[in-house]
Amino acid sequence: MNNKKLFLILFMFTISQALFSSNTYAENNGIVDLRILETTDIHAALMNYDYYQTKTDNSIGLVKTSSLIHQARNEAENSLLFDNGDHLKGNPLGEYLVRIKGIQKGNIHPVYRAFNYLKYDGIAIGNHELNYGLKFLKTVLKGAKMPVVNATVYKAKTIKPYFKPYVILKRNVLDNQGQSHELNIGVIGFMPPQIMRWDKANLEGKVIARPIVEAAKEFVPKMKAEGADIIIALAHTGIDSEPYHPETENAVYYLSEMKDIDAILAGHSHGIFPGRAYKNLPNTDINEGKIKGKPVVMAGAFGSRLGIIDLQLEVQEGIWRVVKSTAFTRSIADENGNPLVKTDKKLKKLIKREHQETVDFLKKLGL
Repeated sequence: MNNKKLFLILFMFTISQALFSSNTYAENNGIVDLRILETTDIHAALMNYDYYQTKTDNSIGLVKTSSLIHQARNEAENSLLFDNGDHLKGNPLGEYLVRIKGIQKGNIHPVYRAFNYLKYDGIAIGNHELNYGLKFLKTVLKGAKMPVVNATVYKAKTIKPYFKPYVILKRNVLDNQGQSHELNIGVIGFMPPQIMRWDKANLEGKVIARPIVEAAKEFVPKMKAEGADIIIALAHTGIDSEPYHPETENAVYYLSEMKDIDAILAGHSHGIFPGRAYKNLPNTDINEGKIKGKPVVMAGAFGSRLGIIDLQLEVQEGIWRVVKSTAFTRSIADENGNPLVKTDKKLKKLIKREHQETVDFLKKLGL
């Protein structure tokens, strides 16, 4: 064999080895850090204001939570933001917009105006979104520029989902080597079946409600079959280890048993998870924010906190897997109600009109 042929063989071998090593490294060692952010149970608390006491309250308000959202996003290469429901009703602002002013055609409800501004990746429907009736909800949801999911409410006549049960978001993410990957992120929503009692007048004959875990067992496998790399549950349901039954209201504990759900955003019960209130919950780690090994977060209510789940993802045998996770919350105020973050002035300006109209209306009533 002459020297030229030998050189060519060695050269090709070296190139092939380099390519093989590079591809193997990218597949097996490229870690993607993905941050998932949650607001939940805002209950129309867009402003840092107590309408009942007619004064500023820096322990509530999405205009404050917004600053935490900006901060958390700036800390992460890849992030997603979700709301977990109960965002339309809960204070005089929400009532004023339904009972007095109404939502005129072409106008966007200030809650969804705020969500659009903050570029939420998806939202769940909570039980209180149903309190004003399905017609009102359908009208205002037209202003939401992000997917809306719920897998437990069905049309009574056709027994088909009333909302989209889930979506699969396609997102380009960067790993820690600077390489880009397309990640298919499944997002599914749940709410308690008790809505049929709580809102009987609005819902009877129009929709039916399925048990939470049963709905998850139907749709989560479908999401995996459709290519979801990871699955996030927007679970408008609380945390309780009481034995499961179809009427279980707080079902997060049992959703955590489903192997293909990778992260759970909890809500409904206005608790804080991880937190001391759950320290005696079986199979729970409040230091890492896990239930049965699954990352879970619940960010209180009224915009008082931002929930954060940090996932580390890696391709193993051609499949994306969560190799590390942690969950925690951040507060907008200290224990005495002193602000820990600034007000988002841009967001405040976007919702100021309806806020001021509500304040003025309450003054006319002598409240």
